[in-house]
Amino acid sequence: MTVGQELAKVTDLKLFHNHMTIDLVSPFFPYKTKTGKRLVRLFRREFFKEVAKSDLEGIIFTYVWKFSKKISCDIVKSTCEIFESQGGEVYFVELEADLDERLKRNKHPHRLKCKPLKNDIAREEKLMKDTMKKHRLNSKRGELKRKNYIRIDNTNLKPKEVAKIIKDRFNL
Repeated sequence: MTVGQELAKVTDLKLFHNHMTIDLVSPFFPYKTKTGKRLVRLFRREFFKEVAKSDLEGIIFTYVWKFSKKISCDIVKSTCEIFESQGGEVYFVELEADLDERLKRNKHPHRLKCKPLKNDIAREEKLMKDTMKKHRLNSKRGELKRKNYIRIDNTNLKPKEVAKIIKDRFNL
């Protein structure tokens, strides 16, 4: 999200981070429930359809891709199809950072302000660790064979630096 915010500042693109829909639905139907997940997917899909048909230059979207989970891969594929069916291009930016750095970032006041559901830090740390044990959250080298793809280890980079790398790489 933070890299997306910085990228939005240096491009004409707007950020639609994954928690915007999760935070919308969760007060009514927790995201971990079948209904919560279905509604989040539905809102995102309909939103993407409207963006794809619009005159917007594009959007920045963040997503935790669980490569080990078929549904997660299917969601990415169907999202790409929405934009590509309208003549759009999809750019993949895969970020990776070590666990210690991710745990540190999860406590940052700005992140907690933007993602209210993350304010239970102990629960979030446990969830992050469990998710990393249970799922593969980064692609295998060479697995993503898209022309518009970059992988960045941002463990030791500031969000502004990462945004500049992305902007320059894709000429945004």
